[in-house]
Amino acid sequence: MTEPPPEAAETPPAARTPLGRRFTLLMAVLLLSSLGNGLCFPFTSIYISQLLGLGSRAAGGYFIAMAAASFAAALLGGPLADRRGPHRVGAIGGAALAVGYGLLAPADGVALVLVSGACVGVGFGLFYASIVGVVDLAVPESGRRRAFTGRHIVNNAGIGFGSVMAGLALHGAATPTGTLRWLYLANAAAAVPLVVVIQALRPKAAESQASKKGPETDGGTSGPTYRTLLRIRPMALLVVAQALFAIVGFTQIEATVPLLMHDHMGITLGWVSAVVAANSFALVALQPLLSRRLERLPETVSLAAGPVLWAGAFGCGLGAALAGPSAPAAVRHGLLLAFAVVFAAGELTYSSAFYPLLLRWSGEEAVGRASALASLAWNLGTASGPAIGLFVLSQTSATGSWVALAAGAGAAFAVSAALPSPFSRLGSPPGR
Repeated sequence: MTEPPPEAAETPPAARTPLGRRFTLLMAVLLLSSLGNGLCFPFTSIYISQLLGLGSRAAGGYFIAMAAASFAAALLGGPLADRRGPHRVGAIGGAALAVGYGLLAPADGVALVLVSGACVGVGFGLFYASIVGVVDLAVPESGRRRAFTGRHIVNNAGIGFGSVMAGLALHGAATPTGTLRWLYLANAAAAVPLVVVIQALRPKAAESQASKKGPETDGGTSGPTYRTLLRIRPMALLVVAQALFAIVGFTQIEATVPLLMHDHMGITLGWVSAVVAANSFALVALQPLLSRRLERLPETVSLAAGPVLWAGAFGCGLGAALAGPSAPAAVRHGLLLAFAVVFAAGELTYSSAFYPLLLRWSGEEAVGRASALASLAWNLGTASGPAIGLFVLSQTSATGSWVALAAGAGAAFAVSAALPSPFSRLGSPPGR
């Protein structure tokens, strides 16, 4: 990997540009929306199949409808965001989320459940095809890396706090079905401020430029197509890296690692919960400590550092497995907490670099399409990652599973390390 030229050096820490009120307002409503998602997402399959009495097929149908709609909406939303601006597409996506979650609250049959899943899928597809552009336009270019790191933390913190609030609300509830209906309504309501703020943040210049555009060519699109973007080697590698980050990293800490600790290492549920919570708290605690240091690194170096840190984190887990039940509890638990903290550091290096690189290599004319590709790669990773991890877990021991996880992180490093300088894209670096 090569470093960017001297003129691309980061702004000295002492001269950091404030991210501004627009970004703060956007993060506030994103936090509220993420908190709403946290109220519901762990319980949806239980709610549909058991509490509504519709069975596992209906629950599966909900997620299939959501995935299919999300895929189609992302493909359509990317070019639309490039032509009409990301704010309009993001606002429509937020509105679809509100409608989808609102429909699930009164659902009592399969048809409404499927319609709800489709609406939620459209919402996520449009939202993730546009949110990168919305965040980018809310901050100065020198603040991109801090902005996307902040967005990652806000998303995780909102989901974490929402899950805690939902657990408290459902604990001892006489009618869990009724309580969940109210939680889905609360989730729908939490998306409304997001719609309002995204629309309010829409730059006036975007409206005038959109109105001045003449007839578009290339089948109704402008700028690079999906095929053109994927022919750019750095962009193709970045999309592959996104899928790998989801497969070998983010889904493993959510799906495989808790089961690995509990079933294969004899870690109690309380400590499993503590490790997951430590990861969330570490994200918040490490951000101010690492932010300036990460901004001094070239973005490609920061991105490649993520899987390296994850391999180290999995190594901590391996150490806990090798220590075995006979080791002092402080040693095993300490190594598992170290795993959670080091993994969080890897998440921060990823979040500070991935989307700034995506913006540089796509150019302003194709941010929506590039964001859609990244979203589709992420969805592919989150769909396949748990199945892969659980298969590995079923075929090997605790030590073998930790080694396999570290090997997966090595594969993600190999791809991200192949990325060139962030300025090796078509033409010169994009302006603002």
